Amino acid sequence: MSNLSFIDLFHLLCCPPCPSQITQKMAFLPPKVTYDLKEVEENGDSGTTSKDKSDKEKKYDFVFMPEYAENGLDEKFIKEYFDGFYTKTKKGNKIACLHIRSPKTAKFTFLFSHGNAADLGMLTAFYCRLVHQLNINIFSYDYSGYGRSSGTASEKNLYSDIEAAWHVLLKRYDLKRENVILYGQSIGTACACDLATKYETAGVILHSPLMSGIRLLFPVKRTWICDAFPIIDKVSKIKSPTLVIHGTHDEIINFSHGLQIYDQLQNAVEPLWIKGAHHNDIEQYKAYFERLQNFMNSDLSSNK
Repeated sequence: MSNLSFIDLFHLLCCPPCPSQITQKMAFLPPKVTYDLKEVEENGDSGTTSKDKSDKEKKYDFVFMPEYAENGLDEKFIKEYFDGFYTKTKKGNKIACLHIRSPKTAKFTFLFSHGNAADLGMLTAFYCRLVHQLNINIFSYDYSGYGRSSGTASEKNLYSDIEAAWHVLLKRYDLKRENVILYGQSIGTACACDLATKYETAGVILHSPLMSGIRLLFPVKRTWICDAFPIIDKVSKIKSPTLVIHGTHDEIINFSHGLQIYDQLQNAVEPLWIKGAHHNDIEQYKAYFERLQNFMNSDLSSNK
């Protein structure tokens, strides 16, 4: 901890932040809700009320809030290829889920855990771009307390959220693990990493990952008991081939986090370090889409 000032060291040792303080301060900033899931009343349901149906039986239209309606997405595409619904977590929260199916037959589905200060409605245009350019299906969800999901955001709820998303994804769409790629972006890498230590999948993508919460504040060498999101201690347990993506000029999560996480992986593929990229603009680089395509076409094939 030689890089710590005396004041930093004093605060860390004498007044260490608890995990909830770290996560609340640095991770959870739910934005204004940008969408709604409106239940569809089907023909012949006149004698059946909404309360009589389970969440699995209900059908929803994914609808953007008026201020976000002008997003360039084709309404026919949304109607045909979007599947929005709710599922419950073990913590009792009801989380909003969205599946976007590729118009073509797709081999892989990304289980996408998004970054902070975003919800499903804000990300649909980006998701659709991934679907079209990579010929994949996308399944994403909003964390507890985000978008239309109930509850409040916490580290434990995040892990419960992705666990629920994982199980409903496999069951609802009759998927096998070898056809699912876990994708985590920023704080979402904590979700993807935690699930990846429990289940082996086709692959894992860690986009701008953080080592842990305290390491965003202090250059500590070990994980403290008060730390949150200790990704650096989990990545070595991931068996699936893993791609790390990070911008060299990331101003939110320093590039060093990506480097050290990559070094700890047991099944790492060639990483993508995008020179000059920041935290929120990696998708604007051509190399980003090229590397994702190569990851699926080459890296995952050679790891069989």
